[in-house]
Amino acid sequence: MAKSHKKFTTALNHAKTRQACLNAYWKHKKEHENLLKKHLKEELAEVNKKKAKIPYR
Repeated sequence: MAKSHKKFTTALNHAKTRQACLNAYWKHKKEHENLLKKHLKEELAEVNKKKAKIPYR
């Protein structure tokens, strides 16, 4: 995550136009969403694994 933010900050600092600023943001946002989706998927798998071991009542 820190690497992603560093790339975003660098791109933002190098941006010379308004459009370049927005492009840096959109690229970062997409990367951020993909990381979050992956992370949530891993956590859900962990929850389901734990849940499977607990019997129904």
